[in-house]
Amino acid sequence: MSSTLVPDYSGGGIVNLMQSIASACGSTHARYPQLHLLSAAQLARARHVLLIVIDGLGLRTLSRHGVSPRLQGHLLGSMTSVFPSTTASAITTFMTGLAPAQHGLTGWHMHLDEIDQTLAILPLTPRTGPPRLLPEQLPPRLFEHPSLFQTLDRESWVVAPQSIAGSTFNAWHSRGAQSMAYRTLPGMFAGIAAVLQEAVAPRYVYAYYPDLDACSHHYGTDSRQALQALAGFDAHFGELVRQLRGSDSWLLVTADHGFIDSPGRRVIDLDDHPQLAALLLRPLCGERRVAYCYVAAANRPAFEAYVRRHFGRACHLYRSDQLIAAGWFGPAPYHPRLSTRVGDYTLLMKDNWTIKDWLPEEKRYTMLGVHGGISSNEMRVPLIALRV
Repeated sequence: MSSTLVPDYSGGGIVNLMQSIASACGSTHARYPQLHLLSAAQLARARHVLLIVIDGLGLRTLSRHGVSPRLQGHLLGSMTSVFPSTTASAITTFMTGLAPAQHGLTGWHMHLDEIDQTLAILPLTPRTGPPRLLPEQLPPRLFEHPSLFQTLDRESWVVAPQSIAGSTFNAWHSRGAQSMAYRTLPGMFAGIAAVLQEAVAPRYVYAYYPDLDACSHHYGTDSRQALQALAGFDAHFGELVRQLRGSDSWLLVTADHGFIDSPGRRVIDLDDHPQLAALLLRPLCGERRVAYCYVAAANRPAFEAYVRRHFGRACHLYRSDQLIAAGWFGPAPYHPRLSTRVGDYTLLMKDNWTIKDWLPEEKRYTMLGVHGGISSNEMRVPLIALRV
């Protein structure tokens, strides 16, 4: 298994890339150090800045296979994701410039005190029961942060798949930018090229590509389907470079997280541990690789004892406030509800273990490729950068 790696917020992480981009594009907010690999001064020398995020492209996937020569040819270096190394937390960082400690989005499932309900935070749908509020009623109560685009002094664009472009989450986090939806990979690249080629004034363009992540979850990180998705992206990227020559643009490509594979024999199912499930105040939150546990004070000694006795080979047990204090979610100041969104305990899975619970009404499914933890394969993402 790969080594472990905690997120870097001091100059080597995606938060720092966003600080470099924000400062280059006129933001006066300087919450974090700029990225050591690429400063705002370097980025500001070009007229336009394009950032494409390939969901799930870990450094290992890029480097191990020879299917993406154009991307590899412009690899500047690598960065860490945020904690947890998952889309809900990292994409919010790309769209706000904030670490999870500030934006407060801590995984796929989050229990929200504001509405006393657990939501899947990207679609804003409840894990169980009817919604207390409609998705469009939620953001002002849940997302107090501005978008990155609202802080810039240049025209910005968000290029997103049609399936999510109009979602409440995406609309809220795209405020201050113009939006373009695409249906296909060629459509995404055609839209990017059009936005940058027609530009008169400097522009910042953020684009998001989800297919590699979907293939890696379903088929595995080294599957033919995942590698085909990456190879297809690489070919279109090469054509985009050709089209934009002379446009005076920085072209940046990175990812929100990497991946590992977790076979079925490495899944802890809480159906097999009813004694532990009975100690929880509510179902697990967070991710399969990083599970937040809410436990009443009277049950905590029994909870700790059970985890250490039965799960010691599979996970590390932390008090969640320890991880906040250690800076895993980012530096202070913290989101006012951060501590309530990560439970009393965090189960950080070792090696390629995962943990999952299922509610009676949930449709069960398997997931081979997973992420969210702190293995270097999940945490380390590439930075592809070239000026054209």
